[in-house]
Amino acid sequence: MQIHRHTLEHAPVLGPSLVAMGIFDGMHAGHRRILQELAGAAKSKGLASVAVTFDPHPSVLLAPEHRPRLLMTLAQRLAAFEQAGLDAAWVIPFSRAFSELSPEAFLRDFQRVLSPAQLHVGSGFHFGHQRRGNLETLKAWGRESGCEIQPYSLRAPDGGPLSSTRIREALDRGDAEEATLLLGHPFELTGIVVEGDRRGRHLGFPTANLAWEQEQLPASGSYVTQVRGSHIEGARLGLTNVGEKPTFHGLALTVETFLPAFEGDLYGARLELGFLHRLRPERRFDGLESLRSQISLDVLEGEAWWRTNWPSP
Repeated sequence: MQIHRHTLEHAPVLGPSLVAMGIFDGMHAGHRRILQELAGAAKSKGLASVAVTFDPHPSVLLAPEHRPRLLMTLAQRLAAFEQAGLDAAWVIPFSRAFSELSPEAFLRDFQRVLSPAQLHVGSGFHFGHQRRGNLETLKAWGRESGCEIQPYSLRAPDGGPLSSTRIREALDRGDAEEATLLLGHPFELTGIVVEGDRRGRHLGFPTANLAWEQEQLPASGSYVTQVRGSHIEGARLGLTNVGEKPTFHGLALTVETFLPAFEGDLYGARLELGFLHRLRPERRFDGLESLRSQISLDVLEGEAWWRTNWPSP
């Protein structure tokens, strides 16, 4: 897949093409549906399929006080576009000058660069200065330019809205199951294993301390996770704690994972943690023995949940 990182005025001609446009944070089930239909339609028409996205997130410049914690890195979004079978991605740098473009000015350059025969977007998509551009703007432009607009009303399996915002809210509650339902896959943290304070090892439960890459974290607590990694064969059960370790008066947020029955050195390994189920919220224990006993119970409960609810891949 080709990746282009150009401003509107400096972008080369990439069309004719079929296009999907949006942030695509989290790559939830609705996003994947849009991209799959785009890729299929482009193949049938013999045209290039292109995802247009923006970086950084518009709120970084326009409303930093309301800036969402992103579910994915840009690199992960691009990898998801490639996995969906798209031919190209255009990452438009989001700047103050770009935010002040009128919808009409944006669409003129968009047409020049991509010559889109189809544009696939969520029905709530907004663009242009003060978000004045919307689905009706696109439909009117499409009639004039010969671009077919394909809107999607994204609904979750429970009939409610399907959005990255709702996924973040589920994670903020520690509801890993709802996040999985909305995403169509478990929420993942990725990163490199780095050295921690080794308290888990002293307790008899050595943990891999993850230097995570995403902005969004699940609520503090202990979770059943699916662990994949460069030093691990297949997928394994993990017991992951997200929090500040209040028993030890911790001040720094950590993500630490214990892998039952695993033997090996994970320092420097790249791991993917899929969050499946929250066992309990984080809390302070009276001492090491109380904490050790609770971790033992967590491991037993986590293993039972894994056997019952998560079939081997």
